[in-house]
Amino acid sequence: MKPIDETNRKILNILQERGSITNAELAGIIGLAPATVFERVRKLEKRGIIEKTVTLVDPQAVGKSIIAFVFITMNDYTQQTIQHLSEEISRMPEVLECYRLSGDKDYLLKVVADDIPGYDAFVFNKLARLQKVGKFSSMFVLSTVKHQTKIELEESASGTAPGT
Repeated sequence: MKPIDETNRKILNILQERGSITNAELAGIIGLAPATVFERVRKLEKRGIIEKTVTLVDPQAVGKSIIAFVFITMNDYTQQTIQHLSEEISRMPEVLECYRLSGDKDYLLKVVADDIPGYDAFVFNKLARLQKVGKFSSMFVLSTVKHQTKIELEESASGTAPGT
C-alpha cells in the first residue's frame, strides 16, 4: 500500500483529536488551500485509512454505568459457527467491541449496561443463548485509567510512514 506522507499524517493526527473541525480550519493549520485539504481527506477516505467520523459519548453521562469485558470460549470452531456468532454479536447494541482472539479464550467483548440488573438481563437473554458458546466470564471496570482512540502517526526516519 502507498505510504502516508507528512501532510497526510498531520491531517490524520488533527482529525483524530478534532473530528468536527471545519475544512477551512484544518487547511489553516496545515497551511494548504481548503480545496487541497478537502481532496486529501477524500482520498484518505477512499483508501480506507479514514474509516468514519464519530462523536464519542461518555457512557456514564448517558446512564451506562456498567462497562464489562467478557471472555467467551467456544465449544465448536466451524466456519459456520464463527460466522453465526459474528452476526449475532453484531446485532447486540450492548456490545461496543468484539475481538476474535488467539490463546485459551476465543472472543473478547466490551459491553455496556445501565446497571447490574441490566447486565444480568443481557447475559441471560442474549449471551447465554448464543449457540456453541462453551463458557464465558465477565470482568467489570472499576475505573478508567486511560481511554484513547487516537493512533499517533509520527514521521519515520526515512520521512514516510512504512507501508500504510
